[in-house]
Formats: sequence, C-alpha cells, structure tokens
Amino acid sequence: MSEYGTWRRVSREGRRFLRGRSRTLRRLALWSLLESAHTFLGGYAVARALDDGFLAGRTGTGIGWLAVAGGGALLGALALRGVFGGLADLVEPLRDGLVRRSVRQAIGRAVADPARESRAGDSGAVSRLTQQTEMARDSFAGLVLIARSFVFTALGALLGLAALAPVLLILVLPALLLGTAAFLTTLRPMARVQRAALDADEALSARTGELAAGLRDVVACGGGAGAGAGVELLIAEQERLTGRLARWTALRTLALGVAGRLPVVVLLAGTPWLLGRGVSAGAVAGALTYLVQSLLPALDALMTAVGAAGTRLLVVLDRFCDPEPDPRPASGSPARGPGPVVAPPARPALPALPALPALPDPPPAPAVELRRVRFAYGPRAHPVLDGLDLVVRPGEHLAVVGPSGIGKSTLTALIAGLLPADRGTVRVAGAPARGAPGQAAPGYGPDARRTLLPQQAYVFTGTVHENLTHLCPGPVSRGKVERATAVLGADALVARLGGPDAVVDPGRLTPGERQHLALTAAYLSPAPLLLLDEATCHLDPRTEERAERALAERPGTLVVVAHRISSAVRADRVLVLDGTRAVCGTHAELPDRSPLYRDLVGLWNAHG
Repeated sequence: MSEYGTWRRVSREGRRFLRGRSRTLRRLALWSLLESAHTFLGGYAVARALDDGFLAGRTGTGIGWLAVAGGGALLGALALRGVFGGLADLVEPLRDGLVRRSVRQAIGRAVADPARESRAGDSGAVSRLTQQTEMARDSFAGLVLIARSFVFTALGALLGLAALAPVLLILVLPALLLGTAAFLTTLRPMARVQRAALDADEALSARTGELAAGLRDVVACGGGAGAGAGVELLIAEQERLTGRLARWTALRTLALGVAGRLPVVVLLAGTPWLLGRGVSAGAVAGALTYLVQSLLPALDALMTAVGAAGTRLLVVLDRFCDPEPDPRPASGSPARGPGPVVAPPARPALPALPALPALPDPPPAPAVELRRVRFAYGPRAHPVLDGLDLVVRPGEHLAVVGPSGIGKSTLTALIAGLLPADRGTVRVAGAPARGAPGQAAPGYGPDARRTLLPQQAYVFTGTVHENLTHLCPGPVSRGKVERATAVLGADALVARLGGPDAVVDPGRLTPGERQHLALTAAYLSPAPLLLLDEATCHLDPRTEERAERALAERPGTLVVVAHRISSAVRADRVLVLDGTRAVCGTHAELPDRSPLYRDLVGLWNAHG
C-alpha cells in the first residue's frame, strides 16, 4: 500500500480513537497552557530585565524581572506534572486496544486458514502482540508529549517575539520554515524504509519460528542448507534496509541542523539592522532567549520524534488496521450489470470414439532398489558400502544385520535420501532416493514415500495426539489413533501420560517411551516404506516383537536394522553386511551361506 493509503487508514483510526477521549485532550491542553506562560515569561522577563533594569541602572528592577522568569520555570514544572498524569490516560488505552486487535486478527486468520495455522503458528502475530504493541505505545507517548510541548512552547515564544518587536518574526520565521520544509521531505522515504524493515523483521521472525519448531525435521530431511539460505536472504535484506535507513537519518540530521542553527545565525547577523530600526538590546536578547532556550530545542525534539518515533508509529499502526475491502471484482469473475446474463452458445456434440482395448497394468516398481552402490565418508576414506546390489519388493519385511559400524545406518540414510551415493543408483518406489518427484531441490523437505525412525526417537513438546499424528498430512480421527495405540500396545502409555490431549514433556519420558510413541506415529504414517534404524533398541523384547509384527502387517514395506536375532527371525529376508560382501536370504538358509551370520546367531543365542 502507498504512503498516502497508509496515512489515510491510520489517520481515520486515529481520529476515531481521539474523539472518544476529548476530555483527556482538554485536560492536557489546559495543563499545557501553563507551559506557554512559562515560555512567554522566560524571554519577555529577560528583555524587561535588561531594558528596564540593568541597562537603565535599576538593578532591583532587573532582579525582579529575573525572579519573574524563575517563577515561570515553576509554572512549567507544575504543568509537566499534570501533563504526565493525562498522558497515561491517553497511552494505556491505545496499548490495550492494539493488544485486543492483534488477538482478534490472529484468531481471524486462524479461522480463515486453520490448516496453515496448525502447521506453523502466526509468528507475525507474536511480533505484533509483544514487540510492536510496546513500540507503538512508547512511540505514541513520546510523540504526544513532544508535539504538545512544541505547539504550546511555540505559541508562547511567538507571542513573546510579537510582544517584544513584531519585526523579529520577519527574521526568525523564514529560517525556521526552511529547515522544517527540508525535514518534511525526508519523512515519506523514511516511512517507506521503516515499513520494509518491519516486513523483513516479521518475515524473519516467522521463518525462524518455523525452523525452530521443526529443527530436527529439517536436519533429518537434509534441508539445513536450503533452510539456512532462506534465513540468510532475510538477514541480508535487513542489513540493506538498515543501511538505507542510516542514509536517510543523515539527511534528516542535516535538516535538523538547518532548522536549529540557521535562525540563530540570522538573528545575530541582523542585530545591527534591528538596532538601527529602534529595536532595543533587551528585545534582541529576549528573542535570542526564546530561540536558544525554548523554540529551537522544542523544534529539534519534535523533528527527532517525528522522524524516528513518528514514522515508526505510522508503519506499526498500519499493521493493526483492518484491511480495506477491494472494490474490484475477483479475478476471473467479471463484474456484471443488472441486465440479463446471456449463456454462450452450446457446442455441437462430438461423435463417440470406439473404446480401446485395456492395457495390462505394468509391474509395480521395487520398494527399494540399489544398483552397484558405493559410499565412503570422504574422498580418501575406505568405502563403507561398495558394489552393493539390493532389491526390496513392495510389502516385504527386510532385516539388516551386521557388526557395529559396518554400514547399517549408512544404508538406511542412503535409502532415506539423507546421503548421496558416490557411485551407483538408489531408487525408492521407482524414483531417485535423493528428492521425490516434483521437489525443487533433491534431498530437501519431507518425502511421502518413506518414513525413517532413528535410534533417538523424535518426540516434541505437544499433545500426545499431535506426537502420534505429526507424520500424517491431514487430520486423523481419534478412533484411528486409539486403534493404532491398541495394536502397538501403547494404549497404557497414552493413558499414563494423561490421554490424547495431554501435553508431552520429552525430557520426562524414558528412551523406551519415546520409541514407543514414535513407532505408533510411524504405524499411522501413510508412507509405504518404513525404515527402522534400531528404533526398538530401548524396548523390552515382548514390546519390540509386538511393534515389529504390527508394522510388518501394516500395508507397505518394512526395513529394520536389527539388534536382536528375533528381529531377523521375524523378517521375510535378512541382509547381512560384513564389510567385504553382502549376503541376502532367509533366516533359515543364511547360516549355511554366511559365516558372519552363523557367528551372529550363535552370539545372540549365547546371550539369550
């Protein structure tokens, strides 16, 4: 929206706010009149003390007029006390109203788009509710205090100059107006930069809020580089806007110098001319007092407040204004007049085409397919996997076994798309594992084809229901969740936590409880491929068996990195990684084909 549109919206809301507080404004004005009297007496008493007192040889009279100026200072202090009392009655209702409006707007956005709000909270609303409401409150309070002070100080000073010698206004006013005009030209560009800076701040707040909420998901999906690039762009934009704001601030400072120093220079340069036209030395000294002690400090404070707090207040308040309805018709819906609507002529029907013979369905793609895969952690490192071939059929249950550090987790990371193969191909459901079809960048973002459960189960601060359904793209019924917990044997855990609506504190859960919740979430996930990388290692054997059987009976493919012989026994096939070659077969045939598997079975049996 343009600056004019912003000013129009904010000024309309501002007039409505001030009309309801006319009594407070009248009280502020009455107290401020005392400040005008203080200003008037300050310069006028100095002029009279010189002309009628010290320069005329009457010292007592001069001291008496200086005492009058001191009494005016007491009037100013009394006025300031009353002004602060009225200021609170004006500022606090503004802050309270902005808080209510921010909450109402956030609720309105959540109702209008509940899916978006459930995925990522309105971080911009948090910024408005906390930082921007306080920014508006402080800016409004400072602006009202300084603008009021300038108006009544200028009133007292100009009346004093006119009372001393009207010709003084001819010298002082043009210089003041020139500096003020130069200052006003900087307001619109500064407001534009302030608005852009707040837009960047809200965007950065929203982005960092989304990343903080799903940081582990970003890391697990390999999206760190892409997510960080977006944040770096926002930070660079903030840096650029800060530089622009600094340049406009420098121009504003120059305008302040013109408005604050030029009138004094003009008055001093024109003193001989004034004295030659009958203006007394006391009047010149009084005019200088008005400029140096009252008018110019008030103008400097006003320009500083309007340039900083004023533009900031305008931009912030615009964010709390309700959007204006667009009078234009919606795109694709042309406006129609009151006349009849003429339907387009009907097209002639096309003759029916003969039916084609049905083609046979192509065979389904393998759930997982690795061809001549090689991977090493570094260009000179020994390969962890070398020349690995593997095909996992849809619906198959595969167990992966081998010594610690042999490459089992590396294999699941390759299938999950977290690591790129140095050589060969890794495909999931017929497509490359690094990046689902349609994704902008390989390896970034969630992939609906698979779900990976690592050894350290992912449980976040949220309700039990949210932890169990966060892998599902849409809402999940309570009945479906209850059936899943019953099948996985997690219903007792859910009840102990307080039910589906109870909030989970991950720090209070044992590793086994976290794995149990994560396994139930994987069961509810619609992903056709589940990868369990020792995701049951903290469960007791009975709970592990129940969970693995439930996940195997679930529609889809299951790949399990086994740490117990029982997991290998339950699988359709077992993949043995031994560092030199990989052997795949059933549990019954592998002892004859793989010495390593025969040793592992004996070791597992020995440990019971």
